[in-house]
Amino acid sequence: MTVTYTAEVATCRGLGCFLKLLGRWKGSIYKLVWLDLLMFLFVYYSLNMTYRYLLDEAGKALFEMIVKYCYDYGSLIPLSFVLGFYVSVVMTRWWNQYTAIPFPDPLAVFVSATVHGQDERGRVMRRTIMRYVCLCVTMTFTMISPRVKKRFPTLEHLVEAGLLHESEKEIMVNLNKKFPKYSKHWLPIVWASSIITRARKEGRIRDDFAVKTLIDELNKFRGQCGLLLSFDTISVPLVYTQVVTLAVYSYFLTTLMGHQWVDNSTYRFDLYFPVFTTLQFFFYVGWLKVAESLINPFGDDDDDFEVNWMVDRNLQISYLIVDEMHHDHPELVRDQYWDEVFPPELPYTAAAAAAESMRNTHPLPSTANIAVKPEEQELMNPLSAKVDPMQTYIDNMQTGPITFSANKAAGFKSRKNSSNSLAIGSSVPDAMSMPRVASVTSLLKRFFSRDDTRNDSRNENNVEANEMNALITNEEKLKKLGNSSKRITADVIEEVDEQTTITSQRSQHDCRPNVMHVFGPPPPSRPIDMPQSSSFSNNHPNHHVYDPFPPLANSAPGDGADFTDRVSIGSATDDEDDFDSLKKKRDEERLSRVNLLLSPIPKACPDGY
Repeated sequence: MTVTYTAEVATCRGLGCFLKLLGRWKGSIYKLVWLDLLMFLFVYYSLNMTYRYLLDEAGKALFEMIVKYCYDYGSLIPLSFVLGFYVSVVMTRWWNQYTAIPFPDPLAVFVSATVHGQDERGRVMRRTIMRYVCLCVTMTFTMISPRVKKRFPTLEHLVEAGLLHESEKEIMVNLNKKFPKYSKHWLPIVWASSIITRARKEGRIRDDFAVKTLIDELNKFRGQCGLLLSFDTISVPLVYTQVVTLAVYSYFLTTLMGHQWVDNSTYRFDLYFPVFTTLQFFFYVGWLKVAESLINPFGDDDDDFEVNWMVDRNLQISYLIVDEMHHDHPELVRDQYWDEVFPPELPYTAAAAAAESMRNTHPLPSTANIAVKPEEQELMNPLSAKVDPMQTYIDNMQTGPITFSANKAAGFKSRKNSSNSLAIGSSVPDAMSMPRVASVTSLLKRFFSRDDTRNDSRNENNVEANEMNALITNEEKLKKLGNSSKRITADVIEEVDEQTTITSQRSQHDCRPNVMHVFGPPPPSRPIDMPQSSSFSNNHPNHHVYDPFPPLANSAPGDGADFTDRVSIGSATDDEDDFDSLKKKRDEERLSRVNLLLSPIPKACPDGY
């Protein structure tokens, strides 16, 4: 299990809290490096004794040349860069593997909250779902951790442990025979999803949203198990690990010769013990050993994860949530601060009060102590604020009328070189005002007043020619004025009056052809015999007169009378009820409409109306 020392470094006092950690042995650097260091020192002293007692003068001279050569060129190995980057990659991978380990606690809470039923079948469903989830993660651990594999080497051991039933084991064995290449850790998740679907059909899960939540959690759990398998099969590239290992060991092979004491050495301290060479070996090799122990945290090292503890913990916590604590909670009572709404401060013990006496202020933000002088607190406009040209334009409108000017070529060429100017006051006379040429309103007006005859098309062309002539004339007049006027824009002004509609663009005197103009009015008809009774009757209709409101057909059997009209609404009298008066008004309105339609139509204008 990972060696924890968090409690010992919670408070830093005196010379620091890390110095007291140097005396630990379990999980320490001494435990990792001591054997390599002994071998290094043994080889170092062997070479040193050979130089001092076994070699002659010629041999010593050759030995000294080799020492100088290794010392000069040994520093060319980029050990710090290669080893530091490798350890950084391994540390990141080590933490990512821990965060990828799935825990069934969230899923157990969802199962307990959504799978209802206090009977035996509901209890079996909840426990079985969580047993399948724990079986999935345990099978994953057996494929990536030697410690769990030694605990559950076969499916029979999972059956004996209670994570798997005999019938379920037979299904897995048959699948392994048919598909031996792939792992079956995902199979319990499929079984759990089937149980959730069955619980929904039986009404033990109340809504589909709860089903979706459970299925999503199952897929998330299965994805994390798959991620652990991916970490196991896809490791740090082998070539990088080989480069780092060769760099470290080749560097210290050259150090064995390059840091040897010889007769012409400047310092005699290395004659007895290579102090800094030993420290260098201790740090670099210790760095490499850290990477070796963390590259697979599911092994038997001191800092590896305690996966066997996780297996026991997962099953116990899952059963506790979905069975023992299912739909159970303490009694609902008022809390201690019910009348106060919230406490001003929670009490302290004597030991905690002594430590908190030094902290008599609450945490403050970083700008809490920044004060602004009163004379500098007045709000003011920024110095870089620009004057709004439209506001200046509105202010200057009071001095005179506004005239829009346009450039003849601006409507047909690029507006890249166009400039905006404003004619304000009396700098431009009223005669120079220009109508809105080529605007959206004029286009819509010409479109709806277009006629199919040639005369109308010619009139339209003449209107466009007159507008262009007016545009050119106004442009020539503006050129004569020179710089005395400011243009509002060099382009033709395009704008639409929002308060006008399409139909209002047509002149009141314009005539449009219609159906009455093409086919003419219908021939006059005979006068209609008005009934004398109080109610309108169609018993003697005039077949020569067009009736736009024919009587309704009576689909019900009977004598054809309208029984619905005889129903009384409200208070009735013997002579006449309210319904009869309403019916008279309706008949009068109908007759007025008929007379209006049959009245002579006035002669239309030659071009329509």
